[in-house]
Amino acid sequence: MLCPRECGVDRTKTQGYCGADEMPRVAVCMLHHWEEPYLSGTNGSGAVFFSGCNLGCIYCQNHTIRNGGVGEIMSAEALKDAYLALQDQGAHNINLVTAAPYVPEIAKSIQIARKSGLSIPIVYNTSGYERVETLKLLDGLVDIYLPDWKYVSPALSERFSNAPDYGKVAADAIAEMYRQVGNLVINDQNLAVRGLAIRHLVLPGCIDDSRRIMDQIVTRFPVSTYISLMCQYTPQEHVTEFPLNRRVTAREYERLISYALSIGLYNILIQQKDSAQSIFTPHFTDRI
Repeated sequence: MLCPRECGVDRTKTQGYCGADEMPRVAVCMLHHWEEPYLSGTNGSGAVFFSGCNLGCIYCQNHTIRNGGVGEIMSAEALKDAYLALQDQGAHNINLVTAAPYVPEIAKSIQIARKSGLSIPIVYNTSGYERVETLKLLDGLVDIYLPDWKYVSPALSERFSNAPDYGKVAADAIAEMYRQVGNLVINDQNLAVRGLAIRHLVLPGCIDDSRRIMDQIVTRFPVSTYISLMCQYTPQEHVTEFPLNRRVTAREYERLISYALSIGLYNILIQQKDSAQSIFTPHFTDRI
């Protein structure tokens, strides 16, 4: 019952929609240099990629781990050791990627890691498809929330991610994240230390819905909210459905940037078009 699907399965016996095991399964731990600059810095973000996901995005760049079963099962104690190892390697933060299916163990791992000397920020990197009640388990433990806000349209979210309720769920979840940590705070080393930053992956042919997301942000949050507008969408070989079988055009991307600025948003991070390459997608195997 941790996620909005509330599938109710007993994971000691089987898996639910997300494909997650009873205990956290980690696909890879790595220094990730391709996150937002205020997360990656010079040394990299300490990314922990969890296996399994409660969305069904047909264009997922991490599709090899989306359905679970990839990587190593790790206890809260083992996760603590992984966080500390990344800190020792110079990571600027611990970046928990798609951790929603494992929140109770994640919360426990953060608590014991802090007691064991973890001093860098915890980033909760999420699709935005989260239950508010579950997020409350992380209150006081997560320093930085990094949610996607993918859609407003139920038609698009059902068609592309098998989640017609995504728009409302994400809006409420991100509001809870903001309640916990406030707006993003960046220190004099240009690194994020606390707060909320919203990501939006621009999809080809879906700019009208992207504008509606910008409207929602202005309505629900300060205009100083940090937004990462990503043009890195890269068509996957298995995705042939129009319009997802092409990249975002420069005109589409520029129109969205102009619109966001026109409604008062100004803390906007933009990407170069050459970021739409598969080389920026982490490689996952069956070992960490």
